Amino acid sequence: MVDFILNLILWTCAIYGLIEIIRNIYYICSITNLKNEGIYLIIACKNQENNVETYIRSVFFRLVYGKEEYIKNILVTDLNSSDKTIDILRKLQEEYTSMKIINWKKCKEIIDSIEDIK
Repeated sequence: MVDFILNLILWTCAIYGLIEIIRNIYYICSITNLKNEGIYLIIACKNQENNVETYIRSVFFRLVYGKEEYIKNILVTDLNSSDKTIDILRKLQEEYTSMKIINWKKCKEIIDSIEDIK
């Protein structure tokens, strides 16, 4: 009787694990369909030496690791800062491959190139 209960618990856990694996594979496959079009997040900052690292790390933690959305690229633009914001952003760019630092002119071109949705 004890063997039966232990086997029942073991098989229940195994089936639950298999269902979770299939669910994760389905989730990853549904995200892969978004990669073609992509979701871009543009962050503009100016003179945010004290706050920018905390903010960028929280964005990556919530969006990338939290599986809320698939973000193809996080574009960060520094609006002519006079402090060390750009140095902090470069350090973070080495750590996070999906983060790119762009200048404001390039950012404006990206925004202007978006077609009107009808």
